[in-house]
Amino acid sequence: MQVSKNFSVRVNGTSVSFNGFLGRYFKYIDIDIRFRLIKKAKPFLLFMLLARKEEIMEDLKIINADNLLYTTLSENEFIVDEILPVGLHIFCGAPKVGKSWLMLDLCIKVSKGEEIWNLKTNKCDVLYLALEDTHQRLQKRLFKLTDEIDSNFHIAIESNKITNGLVVQLENAIKQYTNIRLVVIDTLQKVRKQSNDVNYSADYGEISTLKAFADKNKLAIILVHHLRKQDDSDVFNKISGTAGIMGSSDTTFILEKKSRDDSVATLFVTGRDVEYQTFILRFEECRWNLIERSFQKELEIKNAPEIVSNVISFINENKMWQGTATELLEILDKKDITPQYLTKVLNEYSKTILLDNKIIFTTSRTSTARLVTLKKDIDELTERS
Repeated sequence: MQVSKNFSVRVNGTSVSFNGFLGRYFKYIDIDIRFRLIKKAKPFLLFMLLARKEEIMEDLKIINADNLLYTTLSENEFIVDEILPVGLHIFCGAPKVGKSWLMLDLCIKVSKGEEIWNLKTNKCDVLYLALEDTHQRLQKRLFKLTDEIDSNFHIAIESNKITNGLVVQLENAIKQYTNIRLVVIDTLQKVRKQSNDVNYSADYGEISTLKAFADKNKLAIILVHHLRKQDDSDVFNKISGTAGIMGSSDTTFILEKKSRDDSVATLFVTGRDVEYQTFILRFEECRWNLIERSFQKELEIKNAPEIVSNVISFINENKMWQGTATELLEILDKKDITPQYLTKVLNEYSKTILLDNKIIFTTSRTSTARLVTLKKDIDELTERS
């Protein structure tokens, strides 16, 4: 047996070459296909192919923390300001909730450099893999969403699977259209290998393959995916599949309606480079329009008991107050709340919402009563003066 530099093997006078396509993209080829390619080869050839990864293993690329601390690095680039950076992203929703309408509208706006929900977009070429649609359906939707479109918006309705050449197809696409910075794959299930084996490793591995491609080429990939039917208090637990799908993505978007016939939905957004936030959207004239955008701190206040907001308003006006919980409730005219509940709630939110509003909460006990003390942070008052 002789092994050449281009990864070819000669067995009993027959040459099996792994340069060119197979040599460059070996790691993207499904293991089943590898076996079929070499099923007539000798056992040691099989071992050699599976050991390919170890042959090209490199040392860890280590950087010292002190060098990192003082090194000037470029900012993470966003395709859509504040919500869609370069990387791999999951966009989930129930079937027929309106995911494809939103993705098509997003692609149009990015290709034109137009704002979406008052957020700037970085104009670039866009590739939309509409794998559940036909050209006729896409044309009808384009008619409803825009009067004109630039030539930098590219569409395909068929592709290979992740494990069977999709990455190669994407590489060829960005060579042909060098300014592609956004790729939307609608849907993830269409590019996954059909299997009844649902496990974290498989989910994480397939998504990570596309993430590596996105990071290497400094572009954003959105994978459109479905939600499970089972209800859960945490909306991100509803993603179909294992936690490996969300775990391997940089940003996760969940579009959820309260009922199927509702025109209003909430878009939940969380990620490594994105602040947790929600968008309240209304579906009008075939597109999702913004009603309201909220961030985590605003959501905490919104979800907290009303009495917390009442106390914050009272202290913002009076700067400081001390007395019993009963006295505070009388001032606020809250007759349906017990002093014990008020004290508990203030203590519960003392390190979050109250602290965010520069309000310090403490309790102390005298010989006759437990006192509540609320005061605006002195440093805050000094800065204002």
